[in-house]
Amino acid sequence: MQQICDRLDAVAIEDLLRKWLAVLPHPLTAADRAAGYRYDISVLQAELSLTQVLDRPLSGRLLLEQLIGDNLDIGRPDQVSLIFNRRVTKRTPGRMRTRVITDGVVPSLHVDYKSSPFKQLFKESRALRTETTINDTRDFGIGKRLCNLPALRAVGFQANRRLLGVQRASCDPAVGEDAFVSVTTPVVVDGQRASALRFDDRRVQALLSVLVMFRLLPCGFSNRDLRELLAPLLSLPLSAMTAGRMTYDLRRLRLHGLIERIPGTHRYEVTGLGLRVALFFTRAHARLLRPGLGQVLGPGPPRPLGLRRAFDRLESAMDHHAEQARLAA
Repeated sequence: MQQICDRLDAVAIEDLLRKWLAVLPHPLTAADRAAGYRYDISVLQAELSLTQVLDRPLSGRLLLEQLIGDNLDIGRPDQVSLIFNRRVTKRTPGRMRTRVITDGVVPSLHVDYKSSPFKQLFKESRALRTETTINDTRDFGIGKRLCNLPALRAVGFQANRRLLGVQRASCDPAVGEDAFVSVTTPVVVDGQRASALRFDDRRVQALLSVLVMFRLLPCGFSNRDLRELLAPLLSLPLSAMTAGRMTYDLRRLRLHGLIERIPGTHRYEVTGLGLRVALFFTRAHARLLRPGLGQVLGPGPPRPLGLRRAFDRLESAMDHHAEQARLAA
């Protein structure tokens, strides 16, 4: 596809124009043309884009929102000068600014440099599109004639690449999604299969809570250590926690990379990945999910908290909209 797009050059555009000028009514007479008068092409506007198609649209949407939030200062003169590789001074005309425009639910990032803006958006819910629009070629010291198209292409495509190079992201949502999926789905390691560690599973939450405590043990932990701490968290007697069941849980944790066996022993230690996953899963479940759902789903408290008030307003607005549309039961 890129090779096909690259064929749209100045020669192809010139040939297309001459083809139609030979067919359409022409204001220049044959004598005018014989005297050397002819039409020439000037570039009124050039749009040059870099479109990166993503295999997982949801990750791409999350990445764009992360980029927008972390790069609201991208329109500052020092940043714009890096993108266009041009010096920006107080006498540089035009407004240097960053705008976030939302069309429906799709946000886009817009940055202005003189009269030539560029933008970044999520195209067709499939691709991250970075686009430079040149409205005045003289913003870059380039003429308007069609023969200058290669120079304009170089400016636009380099600006798109430089924007991606200048942008920063505090995190990569795709990495987080990969980590979550790797833990919460079954895995096969060297022919050994381990079942998923589901986020909403009570036993999994208890296992991860125990891992946080075991992380500080210098000599690791054993099957028995896990049994003694896991049983109270599940409100079970110690006799109900069989060694076979503990072996199954240890195998799951090991194959998912959350623990590893200490060589030459029957003891285990928590890995760096295991500590991070255990901390995030247990804290998110205990401090975010359960209290949040308690606020929005439980009986209305005497003094509703902010989250409950927001959901009550949303529900009221939806009911009102349904009544206006005559959709109410």
